[in-house]
Amino acid sequence: MTDAAALPVSALSPEQAKAELARLAFEIAFHNKAYYQNDKPEISDAEYDQLRQRNSAVEAGFPDLKRADSPSDKIGAPVTDGFAKVRHSRPMLSLGNAFDAADVTDFLAGIVRFLKLPEGAPIAIVAEPKIDGLSAALRYENGIFVQGATRGDGEVGEDITVNLRTIADIPQNIAAAPEILEVRGEVFMSHAAFAELNRQQLAAGRPAYANPRNAAAGSLRQLDAAITASRRLSFRAYAWGQISALPSTTHAGVLAAMNDWGFQVQAHEICVSAAEMIAYHARMEAARSALPYDIDGIVYKVDRLDWQDRLGAASRSPRWAIAHKFAAEQAQTLVEGIDIQVGRTGKLTPVARLRPVTVGGVVVSNATLHNEDYIKEKDIRVGATVLVQRAGDVIPQVLRVVAPGPIPFEFPISCPACGALAVRDEGEVDWRCGGGLTCEAQSVERLRHFVSRNAFDIEGLGEKQISAFHDAGVVEAPADIFRLRERIEDKSRQPLREWEGWGETSADNLFAAIEERRVIALDRLIFALGIRHVGQGNARLLARRYETLENFQAAMSPEANEELLAIDGIGETVAKALLDFFTEEHNRAVWDALVKELNVQDMARADTASELAGQTLVFTGTLEQTSRAEAKARAEALGAKVSGSVSAKTDMVIAGAAAGSKLKKARELGVKVIDEAEWLMLIGAPASQLGEEPS
Repeated sequence: MTDAAALPVSALSPEQAKAELARLAFEIAFHNKAYYQNDKPEISDAEYDQLRQRNSAVEAGFPDLKRADSPSDKIGAPVTDGFAKVRHSRPMLSLGNAFDAADVTDFLAGIVRFLKLPEGAPIAIVAEPKIDGLSAALRYENGIFVQGATRGDGEVGEDITVNLRTIADIPQNIAAAPEILEVRGEVFMSHAAFAELNRQQLAAGRPAYANPRNAAAGSLRQLDAAITASRRLSFRAYAWGQISALPSTTHAGVLAAMNDWGFQVQAHEICVSAAEMIAYHARMEAARSALPYDIDGIVYKVDRLDWQDRLGAASRSPRWAIAHKFAAEQAQTLVEGIDIQVGRTGKLTPVARLRPVTVGGVVVSNATLHNEDYIKEKDIRVGATVLVQRAGDVIPQVLRVVAPGPIPFEFPISCPACGALAVRDEGEVDWRCGGGLTCEAQSVERLRHFVSRNAFDIEGLGEKQISAFHDAGVVEAPADIFRLRERIEDKSRQPLREWEGWGETSADNLFAAIEERRVIALDRLIFALGIRHVGQGNARLLARRYETLENFQAAMSPEANEELLAIDGIGETVAKALLDFFTEEHNRAVWDALVKELNVQDMARADTASELAGQTLVFTGTLEQTSRAEAKARAEALGAKVSGSVSAKTDMVIAGAAAGSKLKKARELGVKVIDEAEWLMLIGAPASQLGEEPS
């Protein structure tokens, strides 16, 4: 059966349209919760907009099938349980979107038709940058700030009054204001404040925020207002809700009054035609990288308030306003420098230092340039204006040069970290440091890899802490981590709790986390070594083949080459990298010292007799009782294959909380679906994971 999601609306049957509207309602609700409640969006704004556009198009084609829970009638997401509820005096609507010049022209034409104005009549439009933050409503009574709330679902928000009082841009008292005044605006975090917050997060061993919007939302919704106060949030007013007396007959006039009352008002411009609106949009898109905060488009609003009243709202959006989005995932900025990073395997990677710019909701200040050939091919120079994009939503890269720079880049002939000669083997694109493990940069990078999430994953011991311990001379090799307390007191004669940024609790927590990681699975240990070409998959293949630490150690000798090549998935390149590592005297000494500190668990033999052997499984949603990594490892140990996507060849889907499109597709294809509890019972998980009381 043809997938309805792939068909144009005109080709859908009523049955397909009904199923498509159900799918879209489910997915949009899921992503609303991720964005508005959890502050952790899982898709880009552009992808979310496509879901809503598709829903609107199907509803327009099949109006009789519109659902009672249609996303077209909903705004945001329900409030969470951590705050008191506040019912808005007037709904806080969201905006419809324009994606190109034609949409802007249609917006104006719709206003003309609705108001029955003469064709070509000028319409004054307030155009303002759309800040990417969190909407808030501030209520004043007799000039005193009495309550503040989030937008929530548009009808009911969260009472965050105490947190909003900590923002310097929000006045607590207003002179000469109307008796009742509700100011609406955006709470956001500047690039400088965001960078400082992430420095603090990393220094404390906590994860960094992905972007300023998430950071602002997370900061504003803290149950402890002291945390909010410690973060530099900003506020810009752009509209109002309930107001006892309007100070002007125009939108721009009310904004001017708000400015007089002490609010920071978002900068705006008056346009009187689609051409002027589009030109303003283009200017701001070009200038966005120079702004000190994130914007993701332009908002257009009819200036005359009587026309706003007449136009009113259609469902969840006002007819008198629209958001003209910027192109997603790409932005222009300046190359301020090119640095060389030394990786754990000695690879010399050129990295562009960029003037900070937001790309796809993330502030980007560095981008990979891959290798010397990539730089030459694109003629990337210091001082060039470049177009940057995020590859796979993770690694920023320079797409092309927009305006050339004056300074050509010469690739170094020596390692910038240790001075050893840089080498580029025939047939390879990468330069590498010839210093091997004597290179300090490689040593630090290997240690950082060692404690990374998929390796030892020691809580509180991240890249920043590893670098600090290495610089202090207390962690020079992996084994030193497990003797950290003694080495610190021996090397510095000062306990960790007395170091800057540390205290008794944080030091004790770190030492406890290190002790917990003395027990490690064989495959994670192999991966943690950071051997070139040996990633998680190859580490797992090796651990399955040798099963025990003793077997693996015995096999790491030149005589084992044939045996390694006999392992399905291990080729000559991986075998050579392994043997080169373990036959090097220094590496072997590092390994021997490390394993003396550990309790290495045997790799469970795949249970080919289990009913899961040979089956293809897919995990989706949030698992509550086990991590995704653990569930995958257990499935593979039972002989199953774990896939990232659902197809007709999938045997079973294990659906956790908030499962989305994969669950939907599994049901459409008739694939067997079980929940996490059933999965744990199926694999014989211990009672503690099943939520049972110990007997």
